[in-house]
Amino acid sequence: MVSLEESIKKYALPFETKKDLTPVIDTIGDAKIVLLGEASHGTSEFYTVRAELTKRLIEEKGFSIIAIEGNWPSTQHINRFVKGYTTEPSDVMEVLQEFERWPTWMWANEETAEFVSWLKMYNEQKREKVGFYGIDIYSLWESLDEVVTYLSKTNPEGTDLAFAKKALACFQPFNRHPETYAFSSLDISDACIDEVSKLVSSIRAHEDNYKDEKESDLNLKINAMVAKNAEEYYRAMVRSDELSWNVRDEHMVEAINEIMDYHGKDAKIIVWEHNTHIGDASATDMKESGMINVGQILRQENRKENVFAVGFGTHRGTVIAADEWGYPYKIMDVPPARKESWEDALHNAGAFDKLLIFNEENRSLFNDWIGHRAIGVEYNPDYEAYANYVPSKIGRRYDAFIYIDQTRALSPLDGGR
Repeated sequence: MVSLEESIKKYALPFETKKDLTPVIDTIGDAKIVLLGEASHGTSEFYTVRAELTKRLIEEKGFSIIAIEGNWPSTQHINRFVKGYTTEPSDVMEVLQEFERWPTWMWANEETAEFVSWLKMYNEQKREKVGFYGIDIYSLWESLDEVVTYLSKTNPEGTDLAFAKKALACFQPFNRHPETYAFSSLDISDACIDEVSKLVSSIRAHEDNYKDEKESDLNLKINAMVAKNAEEYYRAMVRSDELSWNVRDEHMVEAINEIMDYHGKDAKIIVWEHNTHIGDASATDMKESGMINVGQILRQENRKENVFAVGFGTHRGTVIAADEWGYPYKIMDVPPARKESWEDALHNAGAFDKLLIFNEENRSLFNDWIGHRAIGVEYNPDYEAYANYVPSKIGRRYDAFIYIDQTRALSPLDGGR
């Protein structure tokens, strides 16, 4: 029987320069949806290598949409900046300071700044601009604020504004604290389900009234959708972690589909999210808990050749994370990978950066259950011995995998929390 390390040695390709990413680009082929992961939200190389892949997909494959694990209102500042829809602010660092919700370092960092600067310059030379959008669910109040502000200017006498104000008023007693609303909603009479549902239906019925060259109709529609789905998410949060996870990932897929529909049948999208979102959940132990994710849903909704997922991982290094939710970030040591994990096998097969492409010839060699490291925004390296590893069938979870043997923490902008 061939060992996992022997299989890695046989099929791994060295990754030393940007040019070594070419086999991944070639294998992506004509896929319309490319999912690029990360094993943490605080590792520099995951951001920079993902950016290099994205640049090449834009230049060589015609991708025109980037969707990230970030909130829509904050990310719209980037979209307007790179598309030239606004001249204020004019500096990329100011744009990224719009990520005010914790953990700000996820997107307010130097690695993202470099890519956004590149994208703005690229767009300035092109008639068809590449968009940059946030597909996460957490901006309930911010999204409602955006809807009310926009409608107050454009349609102050309309029914859409009346529905928006009524929805916002429903949430006002909770002082913009999601947890307060979540616990209150255990009594369904205190929930704001009807208000956000009516708002979404009204805006969809009148969406032609808001079309312009700066995507106001898309912005309005997505913000309303966020409010509706976030309300469901916060209600689910106090009932079941698995249920709230599913609501969140289903929302992100809905946002992806909405953005792609908006840009037409030839639209091609790159998604930046954690491995736990883009790697097919049905090839992990998440399946046993009834959990689904973005990668699994998109594979189910689309033809096999149209979706391509790339996972990322490391053996050791440093990372930006926090001790607990809402706490200030730290640079933390990432210890050597746990014995008999996916990352340990990659290291033992050769302590150098490498990439693997899974295909019909070799997938079966990488389909045994094995622990695969996942680091979130909360992290305690001392728990590595019994936490942070997701049992996975790697050859089914991804279509390719990029391994960086030793990584370093990303670089938050000054003031990042």
